[in-house]
Amino acid sequence: MGTKTLYLIRHAKAEEHSFLKKDFDRNLVDEGVQRANTVAVKLQGHLKEGSIRVISSTASRAKQTAEIFCNHIGYPIGNIQLEESLYEAYHRDILDVINRVSAAVDTLLVFGHNPGLSELTNYLCNSYIELKTAHAAKIILPEGFDFDTLSGGTADLETIITE
Repeated sequence: MGTKTLYLIRHAKAEEHSFLKKDFDRNLVDEGVQRANTVAVKLQGHLKEGSIRVISSTASRAKQTAEIFCNHIGYPIGNIQLEESLYEAYHRDILDVINRVSAAVDTLLVFGHNPGLSELTNYLCNSYIELKTAHAAKIILPEGFDFDTLSGGTADLETIITE
């Protein structure tokens, strides 16, 4: 049994906040799409053989980012697990979603928002990072760990995949 890998991916750059559109409905801007494509290509090089699961916040910008990455890694967009609870989530709420992932999954990609994703990375890995838009934290679980046993201070931050 190999080690499991978790990617925490912050959504790409989105439209500015405005009174005309709810925060939840903000879409990616061209610069965000470009950066997401660049980081997705790099992430593709990190993936290893095995079962992949993709979970995304239901907010427009997170779903759009997840779809860009899925196009690059060959993951069917219709198989993205949408989780409303990831929108505006605290790190422990995100961890609750991760802890429910089947042991059959080898690689998990979670698309969401700050500050929750950066705080979760720091909580799991005893790190001090701040994820920028479209960047991915690559987290390695200890040998023998499944996603349901992941908890504070148990994992290693291997790298941040950036453009």
